[in-house]
Amino acid sequence: MALTQGDPAGVGPEIITKLLVEQPPNREWRPLVFAERVALEAVPSSVGGSLVERLVYLPAVPSRSEIEALPLESIPVVDPVAEDRPVNLGRSGAADAGGAMAALDGGIEAVQEGCADALVTAPVSKASIAHHHRPDFRGHTEYLAAAAGLERYGRDYLMAFLTPDLQVALLTTHLPLRQALDEIRESALVDALLLLNRAAGGRMVVAGVNPHAGEGGLLGSEESEIVLPAVERAREQGVDVSGPDSPDSLFARARQGEYDWVLSLYHDQGLIAVKTSAFGLSTNWTLGLPFLRTSVDHGTAFDIAGRGVADPSSLVQVVQTTLALISGDLPRRTASRP
Repeated sequence: MALTQGDPAGVGPEIITKLLVEQPPNREWRPLVFAERVALEAVPSSVGGSLVERLVYLPAVPSRSEIEALPLESIPVVDPVAEDRPVNLGRSGAADAGGAMAALDGGIEAVQEGCADALVTAPVSKASIAHHHRPDFRGHTEYLAAAAGLERYGRDYLMAFLTPDLQVALLTTHLPLRQALDEIRESALVDALLLLNRAAGGRMVVAGVNPHAGEGGLLGSEESEIVLPAVERAREQGVDVSGPDSPDSLFARARQGEYDWVLSLYHDQGLIAVKTSAFGLSTNWTLGLPFLRTSVDHGTAFDIAGRGVADPSSLVQVVQTTLALISGDLPRRTASRP
């Protein structure tokens, strides 16, 4: 499993270090870490303890056989930058943005070359990368999709979140709200539902665009003109889906087991529900990629970077969920439609 450092000025290196201390490599999982040596050395020594003795720095992305030849307790690390520089914890600069992207590119290479079964990413700073490195960067999801050749936004890939009792996929991700509303199209909705059905299956519901799902047209026409026709087309192709449904109640009903998946139409509509119900316990899963990619549900936490107090529980949960996905244990299913 490839793990990328995220922004080295944030908590990524620290939570990876804590993960490796708490869950050392075993026969079920062997981590391959893409992180700068200077970023790992900047983690307070009280956090890592003797972990440094088990780190094996490699000059390039290794083959699977090279990883398997290492002692089980060893942790292979690829430093994607290999430069001696200061890390100003809590403040992301150009070197940090470059290091975050170099680690991500190394992780992508690892899963594409087959030396890792999954890619787990620590949080990056979108603003820092966009400012210092790639002005068009909007997030891991979009970057990974482009790297995999999936460029038809909202059709070929989806951002999804798995929590203990709520599973949400997003039709649109990191877009200004006005632009996201323009991306809610019938064809995109149908394609998203078909992808979600292929990747996970189960009983689905589509959130409405407007309050009360339009209130029969009183509060908007998008539900009748866009969402309902898409739902009907998806049903015709074998998808167990209903909606549009009122977004103010359907997340609670999904948590109670009425649905397996909610397809949310824009970022905050779904993520507010996910993070309110299970912050720190959800796994970000990118559907549609030719490889498995997951991530934590929090950001870089620059305000606590370097203090040794970052909570690794979200990353621990992500690794456990990823191992289950690798083994074929898909998210839970509810009872069939009555």
